[in-house]
Amino acid sequence: MIVNNLSKISVNELIDCFLKAFEGYYVKMPSERNYYKERWKAAKVDLNFSYGMFDKGKLVGFIIHAIDKRFGILTAFNTGTGVLPEYRGKGIVNSIYEYALKDLWTKGVEKSTLEVIRKNEKAIRCYEKVGFIVSKKYKCYTGDIKVKCSDKLDLKEIALKDIDWGKLPNQQYYSWDFQKETLLKGNYTFVQVFNKGEIESFFIINRINGYLAQFDILNTENRGWNRLFSAIKEFSDKIKVINVDERLTHKLEFLSSIGLKNSIDQFEMELEIKMKNNV
Repeated sequence: MIVNNLSKISVNELIDCFLKAFEGYYVKMPSERNYYKERWKAAKVDLNFSYGMFDKGKLVGFIIHAIDKRFGILTAFNTGTGVLPEYRGKGIVNSIYEYALKDLWTKGVEKSTLEVIRKNEKAIRCYEKVGFIVSKKYKCYTGDIKVKCSDKLDLKEIALKDIDWGKLPNQQYYSWDFQKETLLKGNYTFVQVFNKGEIESFFIINRINGYLAQFDILNTENRGWNRLFSAIKEFSDKIKVINVDERLTHKLEFLSSIGLKNSIDQFEMELEIKMKNNV
């Protein structure tokens, strides 16, 4: 078996391997091929910076990387790691990373990051062995919005390209798929919520799948959260909130208070790519 980058395989071949590797996973993965094509495109996946283990030309394991400069650092975000069931227990992920980190370093990539479900202790140990450390702790929520608000809502939609991202709070706490660089390539709607003529809160949502990418209030008005989620409810009754940083306790408390279910918890892990990792 040999490791190589994924530049010479088709996206459909990669998706086939991906779906087989994630059968019976902790969460059910979408089966629609366009979902992955659109998600990977928005995340800036680059198969020249992604790697696989091949057995006689057959892809049996992979690490899919999105490549972009985030917060001033050229970063490889692992948007998917998998190994076919019959090839597990052979150290394939470690072997791929041994090859990948050397190649990423030669291409000027400074950091590698990933997300892993906290229950997946085997994967976490594998990543720790490679050198990754936990950098963020996330909680995910899903369910129907249960909030009562009699206030008349004053909403305004703005194109994402026209947003002054520097004025939006807590941008450093969002995960890769919900940072501005990814959202600008995705199918999201940005909405401002006004109260007494002033912008009180905002949210960014995918109307199709109910993914709530970003949301926050801009002041301490007690009813601000109720108005915000009443506005969100006008776009989608059922929502999915992925990767809320545990340090944002005000968000976590409100999400729980309106009946959303904490569906899964994740770690973000990171590794600074240095020459010592690659010699």
